[in-house]
Amino acid sequence: MKTPTFSIYCIFVASLLGAAGQFLYKSGAGRATGGLASHLLNPHLLGGMASYVGVMVLFITAFKRGGELSVLYPIYASTFIFAAIGAWILYKEPIHFVNVVGMGLLVAGMFLMGWKPS
Repeated sequence: MKTPTFSIYCIFVASLLGAAGQFLYKSGAGRATGGLASHLLNPHLLGGMASYVGVMVLFITAFKRGGELSVLYPIYASTFIFAAIGAWILYKEPIHFVNVVGMGLLVAGMFLMGWKPS
């Protein structure tokens, strides 16, 4: 079975949305005062939760269209790369050489997981 391109697209968008959810959680955590209401009524935390609901909808859509778990889930690992790049841009968190090597290994792993030798 071949994973449809649309399913791959869904998971790629899900990985971007997952990274966005992490940034919303981080900014929401900084605004939360510790009380229950500051968590439940926090627009950033609510946005993070909505992002993850979107991720799950995209996963379901991708699988419903015939996507293979062994192909799609490694693509979702790109969330870690998008989060690192976003943290570098938004929070000036450094990306060191070893981090770039790790990102390269993630990409190589995604490729190898999706590769179907003949």
